[in-house]
Amino acid sequence: MEKIISDIGIISEKEKNSESFVKSRDADTGKSRKLYIESYGCQMNFSDSEIVTSILTKAGFDTTSEASEADLILINTCSIRDKAEQTVRKRLNHFNGLKKKKPEMTVGILGCMAERLKSKLLEEEKIVDLVVGPDAYRDLPNLIGQVDDGFKAVNTFLSREETYADISPVRLNSNGVTAFISIMRGCDNMCSFCVVPFTRGRERSRDPQSIVNEAKALFENGYREVTLLGQNVDSYKWSDNRELKGKSKIEKANEGDIVHFYQLLAMVANVNPELRVRFSTSHPKDITDDVLYAMKRHNNICKYIHLPAQSGNTRVLELMNRTYSREEYIGKIDAIRTILGEDCGISSDMIAGFCTETEDEHKDTISLMDYVQYDFSYMFIYSERPGTLAEKKYTDDIPEEIKKNRLSEIIAKQQELSLARNKKDLNKVHQVLIEGFSKKSDEHLQGRNSANKVVVFPKRNFQKGQYVHVLVKDCTSATLIGEAVIS
Repeated sequence: MEKIISDIGIISEKEKNSESFVKSRDADTGKSRKLYIESYGCQMNFSDSEIVTSILTKAGFDTTSEASEADLILINTCSIRDKAEQTVRKRLNHFNGLKKKKPEMTVGILGCMAERLKSKLLEEEKIVDLVVGPDAYRDLPNLIGQVDDGFKAVNTFLSREETYADISPVRLNSNGVTAFISIMRGCDNMCSFCVVPFTRGRERSRDPQSIVNEAKALFENGYREVTLLGQNVDSYKWSDNRELKGKSKIEKANEGDIVHFYQLLAMVANVNPELRVRFSTSHPKDITDDVLYAMKRHNNICKYIHLPAQSGNTRVLELMNRTYSREEYIGKIDAIRTILGEDCGISSDMIAGFCTETEDEHKDTISLMDYVQYDFSYMFIYSERPGTLAEKKYTDDIPEEIKKNRLSEIIAKQQELSLARNKKDLNKVHQVLIEGFSKKSDEHLQGRNSANKVVVFPKRNFQKGQYVHVLVKDCTSATLIGEAVIS
């Protein structure tokens, strides 16, 4: 079974799929219809489901946490790996079983898988009534009306403008402490293994003031941490002059007020010093020293960067179209350590067994991990995705058994590194934002430190949403364990 390492330790792919979803909560305000929504995949999908729920709440739906009670079931999907799509298909079969008992129920599919397969799901497989891509959520009330009238409905139009900046998300299953803010949509990178540019379209950034306003509203409602989301946050760029499109860099520099990501970070950090700010995901070719210095200047910008490498070998990186070399990636790591210090948390994504990868090239990935000393990583066997550049240009020629062996070696290395990095936190005091009870005991609370590490400690009289200083006394490869310090 494929395995990965996450911020909660080593878990199986089955367990990852079961944990990496969010479903709607119960909200009964007396509306005539009920919505049940499930989300799989990345944080962007979870954020999108909160936008969808907001749109449909205004269109006459309450939400339910039980699919069997719903009039409308939506599943927000991921296409990054074949296993993710198979998980969705199993859920759709389950929902169709419910529909046989309740024929008036509508079943729809949203997100990346909807965009990739489009009308095939409606016309060939006939397993859904509704197919809606990531840029068409505003059209949901109209599409649902078409289904109500007895028709199938689909909208997978990709927009160059849509950011949903004016929609206030409904926080699903929120702990009331942490929240996502989507700052941009789409991706202009064409990594050869990735479907995202085809399923989410081109990059476009949100008006920075709408982002700041959302952060302010969250803080006023008791939230104490926001994560700024984008497929590639470092390429965030907003101009109040829409006529800049198509002009040269020199012309752009002379026209309009441009806000870059490092400036947006500072704007959100300035909302309140008690509001923590995180961001994800960074691309090694785009993260700049300006971002690192912004992090250094603001204590409430967490000292943690997710910087996917994917491979430690330059030839493989070139095949992946990552647009940086091993040496350039290491240069970014050196800058992080120099500007932010050794305690800054760094995590990565790694792909085992990409097309034509040799054993020596795999060892380059292991040696890169040793150099960087990642705190944790998300790790996967290469999964060829239809329509990607890799599927069109390369042969998926690494035997499955070799892929699994290489992944096992990467996992073992990361477990070793995670434990070593956590041991460096022993006998140190960390500021922790309490997110709730620990997963194992209601007698313990858990939260994360600035470096995004989970910290567990006895609850005493502390409450969710508080900051507390914790002296770390023990650790595993996944968790820091300590005792609150009263100053």
